[in-house]
Amino acid sequence: MQIAPVRPITEVVAAATPRTGMVLPSVSTALRAVESLLLSGGQRTARRNAWTAVLEDRRRAKDRVEAEHVLEAVSEATSHAT
Repeated sequence: MQIAPVRPITEVVAAATPRTGMVLPSVSTALRAVESLLLSGGQRTARRNAWTAVLEDRRRAKDRVEAEHVLEAVSEATSHAT
């Protein structure tokens, strides 16, 4: 198995930024550059899929808590009326 040649970060960032003078890379650009050096394509995809799953789990948990609050409010309102 051959190891891909490693380019300096400055070359990776320069390739990702416009040629209109010196532009500092954003944090996400820098992270993507480091990620491309450390991970193969399949690992990168797996990491992104895992992060997407985490975000979806957080969204579902938030929705569950909101639904629980609505159900509690409704049950309290009906218990006082009877």
